[in-house]
Amino acid sequence: MSRIELAPEVADDLDRILDHLVKQEVADSASRIHDIIRAIDVLERNPLIGRAVRADLRELVIGLGARGYIALYRHVAEIDTVFILAIRGQKEAGYVRNPA
Repeated sequence: MSRIELAPEVADDLDRILDHLVKQEVADSASRIHDIIRAIDVLERNPLIGRAVRADLRELVIGLGARGYIALYRHVAEIDTVFILAIRGQKEAGYVRNPA
C-alpha cells in the first residue's frame, strides 16, 4: 500500500476551495473538502489510477461538474509514496502555481 504525502501548498488549495464554497453559500462545504480527501485515499491502493499529464505527473479526477476537482500528483515507486502537489476545481483554468 502506497503512502500519501500532501505538499504544504495543498492546505492553501483546500482553503481556497473552501472559501469559494462558503462565498457561494454551499450548504455542505465542509463535507465537500472531506470528500476530496477521501477520494485521494484511493491512491493508497491504486497509485497509477490517475491520467498521465507528463512522464512523472498524473491527475486524479474527483467528482463531476460543480462537485468536480482534480488532484495533481507524482508517484515515486522507489519509496512507494504518492505526493499530492496541488488540487483545483475542474472548472478552474489551471493550478495556482507551477508544481514542477
